[in-house]
Order: sequence, then C-alpha cells, then structure tokens
Amino acid sequence: MAAAQQEDYKTKQAKRQAQQEAGQKPRGPQPTPPSETPDPKAQYNFSDPESRIMKAGNGQHFEQAYNAQAAVDEHMLIVGERISVAPNDKEELAPTVAAISPVVAGEVRSVLVDSGFYSEAAVGVVERTPEGATGVIVYAAVEKHSHHKTVADLLPQPGLAAPGPEASAREVMAHCLKTEPGKTLYKLRKQTVEPVFGIIKEVMGFRRFLLRGRAKAGLEWTLVCVSYNLKRMFTLKNLVAAA
Repeated sequence: MAAAQQEDYKTKQAKRQAQQEAGQKPRGPQPTPPSETPDPKAQYNFSDPESRIMKAGNGQHFEQAYNAQAAVDEHMLIVGERISVAPNDKEELAPTVAAISPVVAGEVRSVLVDSGFYSEAAVGVVERTPEGATGVIVYAAVEKHSHHKTVADLLPQPGLAAPGPEASAREVMAHCLKTEPGKTLYKLRKQTVEPVFGIIKEVMGFRRFLLRGRAKAGLEWTLVCVSYNLKRMFTLKNLVAAA
C-alpha cells in the first residue's frame, strides 16, 4: 500500500513538473507526499492477507471474509460455485454465471438474482456478446416490495403498460418483474437458492472457512458444495422412489 501511494505521488509530481516546464499552469493543489507512518485506522490481516473486511450478519458488524457464490438449478442442485473478495455482489453476476458447469451451461435460459447483483453492465454481459444475444435472460429485483399484501393487492390489477423507448434498462427490468410471467418465474428464486444456503449453514453447520488463502478457501467451498449436492441427490432419489 505504501509503495503504491509513493508511486502515485511521484507520477503526480512528474506530471506537474512537466506542465511547468511547458509553460502551463498546473491545476489542482500541490500533491502531498504519503506519510511514512501507517494510518491509525489502517488494517492488515497477517493470517490471511488475501481475504477482505466485509459486512457480516445483519450488516451491523464486519468480519475478515470471502464472498461465497453459488448458482443453483430448479432441483436445488448447485451447478456453479466460486469465491471472491468483493465486499458486495454488484460485480458478481457475470463471473458467477460464467462459473456454471459447462455440462449444464448450455441449458440455462433464465437467471434469477436479487437486487444486490443488479447493474445494467452486468446484465448486458450475461445477455449479450459481441456476436449477439446469448439466449439467457436475467430477472433481477430492482425495487423493494413489502412482504404483506393488502386487500387491494388481492383485487384484479389493471394491465401494465409496456415501457416506452425512452425507458431506462432499470425501468424495463422493473416492468418485466411486474408481469405475471416475470412474477411467476422470479418466485422460484426464493425456493431454490435461498434454501440451499440455509441448509449449508444450519443443517451442515458450515459457517466459516477453516483454511486460509483464496485458493484453499475456494477448494474448501467446492468440497462443501459437492457434499451438499450428494446430500441433495440422495434426497431426490428417495423422492423419486416414493413417487
């Protein structure tokens, strides 16, 4: 960190000097050399420097952590997994979709994610390539909705007007999730991926990584996901046998 700050300071100084030698007036304040002593609030994790400080639990405290990601299919099987050091999910949509096993990746037509994953750029990467559309449609929540229904909500609702050509990508996405097909499809997210993480935490008891380093933590997460899938496949087999 200190080396990077020193290099940045030298670059700014050199640019300022070049402007002065060219007879130009440098803009902005004079660059300040970095302090030789660490910031009192600076933190460094010596046991696992590859991890990052992230909000944890209900968001009221912070922990040194990795961001564990999983893609789940309609049978509640994990079809893709990875870990990252991103403190939130804003840039995790495309990499996590890319992590889906090539065995099933060609069958993916819809991707359901919560608002934490949404950004116009991320959706664009998943839905389009330079060669054209990928055939995958992203359904992402972009608005907060109450979990409680009123009497008015139970009455027939007027038809939704399609967004005009001037509508933003966010407005188009919001409209899509308000349509009956969109609402029906998005409901599947709650009964697929959310229970998977609940089972991993509460039933399997996995709540923290025991290994250190991104590569080892990634391997640990892979083993957890494989273990979960074996457990889930055993359950599915019994369900089929009982049917």
